Amino acid sequence: MAIILFDDNAHQTLRPLTFTRPVADLRIGILTIAEKWSKYLKLEHSFYTQSWLQGKFPIKIDADNIFVNGSVCPDEFLTDAINNLKAGDAIKYDDHLIAVKLNATEAASFNLQALLDKANNINHTPVIIRHPEDIFRKNDIELRKDYALLTKGRTSATISPTNTIIGKDFFAEEGAVAECSTFNTTNGPIYLSANTEVWEGTHIRGAFAICEHSQVKMGSKIYGATTVGPYSRVGGELNNAVIWGYSSKGHEGYLGNSVLGEWCNIGADSNNSNLKNNYEDVKLWDYTTQRFRKTGLQFCGLIMADHAKCAINTMFNTGTVVGVSANVFGAGFPRNFVPDFAWGGAQGFEVYSLKKMFDTAGKVFARREHRVFDENEQEILRKVFELTEEHRRF
Repeated sequence: MAIILFDDNAHQTLRPLTFTRPVADLRIGILTIAEKWSKYLKLEHSFYTQSWLQGKFPIKIDADNIFVNGSVCPDEFLTDAINNLKAGDAIKYDDHLIAVKLNATEAASFNLQALLDKANNINHTPVIIRHPEDIFRKNDIELRKDYALLTKGRTSATISPTNTIIGKDFFAEEGAVAECSTFNTTNGPIYLSANTEVWEGTHIRGAFAICEHSQVKMGSKIYGATTVGPYSRVGGELNNAVIWGYSSKGHEGYLGNSVLGEWCNIGADSNNSNLKNNYEDVKLWDYTTQRFRKTGLQFCGLIMADHAKCAINTMFNTGTVVGVSANVFGAGFPRNFVPDFAWGGAQGFEVYSLKKMFDTAGKVFARREHRVFDENEQEILRKVFELTEEHRRF
């Protein structure tokens, strides 16, 4: 039996974050959606995704397969429902196919609409990620679920007595290090993964998670619900931010109600606004409609896709979307939508060429010995460059 996590139209509505990954590779809470399903169903997973992603995220079809919607986060109800599926059975929530059990032959001819038409509706409301802002908006829910999942039956490692822990929902894996910091779990749990460091003078309020090999720098102020993904470094002030991994916001400055992809870098003293001066609901650029979409949120900050970077003292307006491999710098506020592979700022943009971008990415990957900027990585970025060309008519 194998789990195959499939993309539906959420792969379009979640852009630019999903240009470079399947939907199920999104991190929300502590784990990615794919990692969550593997733990709940106790099975290995693979992906049925866009053609340009399949090289990095291959599909593996077994004799029996459970196709699961990659935008749906698991819970106990869904786990029980899926475990009770018989061959050919499918379940849905409204117009979202949740899961279907197929043999190898049926899996090879997977047809989303046909399966949705015959699926049985469930009497349960799952957590579904459809738009970029859903990631920080629903991060608190998933942090609590992942904390319970990962700590069940386990005992926290001991950390230094120089720290102050308020409340009971605190867990540190072996190898986590913290000194002279406060951890307040009154409003949510706090989880420190293996080989993480929280430096002196840091104040953290849950819900919060830091993933393996990441650091929080001295004097940081972090509010829930915030996730720091693996191999990242953060500092300054964070509030309800989700940083996926291999990214750095290592200096003073504010990041709130925001999502940062992988391989991002935020320059020193950069800030984002998460509330408009007139307190109106925030709009975000939507790649499917090619216009700004009402989010219904009063608090909404920065959405930054993989490989994007900004220079020191960058100021992002409320509800700014920065595309894949964009590089933002200069005085003033850049516009609320910075296209993929754009180079510039408030004074204007030019195209960030693939050659220059590849040169930089190669150097960035070289800092992580276990990651390689290989042909799969390059092919994904070539395709994104091609798909987003219409936005770069500067």
